[in-house]
Amino acid sequence: MKLYSTNKQSPEVSFEEAVFKGLPDDNGLYMPKAVPALSAKFFEGLEDMSFQEMALDVTDTLIGDEIGRKDLEKIIYDAMNFPIELHQVEDNIFGLELFHGPTLAFKDFGARFMSRVMGHFLEKKQKEITILVATSGDTGSAVAHGFLGIPGINVVILYPSGKVSEIQEKQLTTIGQNVKALEVDGTFDDCQRMVKQAFLDKELNKVRHFTSANSINIARLIPQSFYYHYAWSMLHSDRKPVFFCTPSGNFGNLCGGLIAKKMGLPIDHFVAATNANHIVPDYLLTEKFQPKPSVKTISNAMDVGNPSNFPRVQALYGGSYDKINRDISGAWYTDAQTSQAMKEVFENEEYLLCPHSAIGYLGAKDYLKSHPGKTGVFLATAHPAKFYDVVDKVLGGKVEIPEVLKETMEKPKKSVKMEASLDALKSFLMN
Repeated sequence: MKLYSTNKQSPEVSFEEAVFKGLPDDNGLYMPKAVPALSAKFFEGLEDMSFQEMALDVTDTLIGDEIGRKDLEKIIYDAMNFPIELHQVEDNIFGLELFHGPTLAFKDFGARFMSRVMGHFLEKKQKEITILVATSGDTGSAVAHGFLGIPGINVVILYPSGKVSEIQEKQLTTIGQNVKALEVDGTFDDCQRMVKQAFLDKELNKVRHFTSANSINIARLIPQSFYYHYAWSMLHSDRKPVFFCTPSGNFGNLCGGLIAKKMGLPIDHFVAATNANHIVPDYLLTEKFQPKPSVKTISNAMDVGNPSNFPRVQALYGGSYDKINRDISGAWYTDAQTSQAMKEVFENEEYLLCPHSAIGYLGAKDYLKSHPGKTGVFLATAHPAKFYDVVDKVLGGKVEIPEVLKETMEKPKKSVKMEASLDALKSFLMN
């Protein structure tokens, strides 16, 4: 598997090199030079395959030349050792529940896969690496738990002070061991900028071997294509076209679906749904991509003013706006609309949604109004209890906190407060 930089100013690299480097020297993003198609036999047998079997075949098709199938099988079955569920919410609208992993969020798929892939490659190496990652909420806890205790790997997580939920903060600041949490006085965009600057700082890179576990890392992106295959296999037999609505912040989850489509999965359409940080929906209407400072919302994991994975979306379509527009629609919703959807779904269907999943539901419902006769799947990205303060306020005490979260909430928080500058991060990392 060869990968290139979306900025096309860095040499091509192997999958292993891309995983450990994280970010090319030209500040682009690694993408497969070619996205291979899955065989007709794969799609013919999809209905009879387990989720893990699907994931194994997809991964083997993409990177099998660098990791043998037996080793891939071990990685997949160890990383994906939790259930995935498809729940019918309304007629022709399904929620794909991706929150049954250890941190109750979809990012467990990517973080656990990436940690096992790195562990596999590190068995052959004799060096220590530092995972440097920015989080707007769920990435941090998923990465912290995914890499906990893995030999040769230190984890440093940057998160915006006061802009993640209390539960999210506790999940990434109470884990300890090889995981350090940096509480940055700024926004998620500041955290993301600091991480990118550190990756490109020559002095830092002389003393630390960095890689990233954000969705900018290709090893995080690949497993986010798996569950699109699973949902499609469960629904396509009724002969209706299947479309997906993906709640989107950094747009890595959408890229996963686009890769699945590129490999041959006959997904009818994508809806990229987000909150008041509607940079991409605006682009889909105007062809103008204009990053802005992020705005705080109740769906905080999508509070991203400059979606870092968007160049990958463009790369998959050769930069063609018309082709992107043909496959992807944009939608965005206010906090009031999000809260109303959470209320109505609970009252009508007795089904709990986190704010991000509610935005996915709204996007699917609105698209279905103008495109009847299709089946919509929205990605339910996190357990409602992870956003307890928001959901409890909207629904009035209907949220039951899982035992694993109760235990986390009782632990003391340990973080290092930091200003939003490369100098502050550099001082911490050098010392």
